[in-house]
Amino acid sequence: MIYMDIDKIRYLEKIAADGHKALEIKEYKDWELRFSEGYTGRANSIRIMGAPIEEINSEVEEKLFYAENEYAKRGLPCMFKLTEIDKKFSDYLETRGYTVVQPTDVMILPLNNADYLINLSDNIKDIVKSIMSDTPDIFYSKEPDGWFEPYFEFEGMTDSTQQDLCRQIHANVSIDKSYIKVFYEGRVAAVASLATEDGYSLLHNVVVDPSLRGLGLGKKLCWASIFESKNIGADYSYLQVIETNDVALNLYKKLGYEKLYTYWYIKK
Repeated sequence: MIYMDIDKIRYLEKIAADGHKALEIKEYKDWELRFSEGYTGRANSIRIMGAPIEEINSEVEEKLFYAENEYAKRGLPCMFKLTEIDKKFSDYLETRGYTVVQPTDVMILPLNNADYLINLSDNIKDIVKSIMSDTPDIFYSKEPDGWFEPYFEFEGMTDSTQQDLCRQIHANVSIDKSYIKVFYEGRVAAVASLATEDGYSLLHNVVVDPSLRGLGLGKKLCWASIFESKNIGADYSYLQVIETNDVALNLYKKLGYEKLYTYWYIKK
């Protein structure tokens, strides 16, 4: 694992939040409260912007009281998105009845180092060939034209309210966005999206048609996404993967991603 300092972790958490922007955001002192009618943890949780909480004092108690009330008013559970530098506060919240859910690794791939460039050169020919073919099977766009439908299908997202919230969150993102579709036998087989800011390209919403898994389409999708990140000028590709998703973790490691740090949600 790469060593990360506090400021860097806070920064990466900030730009990741920019890439999946909540529909409503309230800043209260050094906490950012995010609300999106319950759609996704990232868009319905609290991000700590300041120094790690080392001592539980009256100010912390007051902020917690405020936050819990704000989420309760919206019919949502109060939930924090914390990292390993927030362990003391996380432990305290557990004594208050909060439960840790969904530990997730943040992984990064430098796009300019020698090892990456060698790895890329071995895979880039197939990606370029796919893009330049008379019948290309990789498509990029800045708008999600024809992207949401397969994404919802592959994710099994059938609720129209959830679909609308997903569309709204994507529309709310103001940093550079890219949408990727990989075709197989004439139909969309895998999709992903990018949100790029300050040289860091967030690879997320990575999903393959469940009926087509095991054909190498996930790897192809990731290489296509990495190629696009490099093409738009990013210095790093980074992503978030749930720790229990062994298949995805193994794929990302093979692609050259390394773990930076872990975050989790802690929910009342």
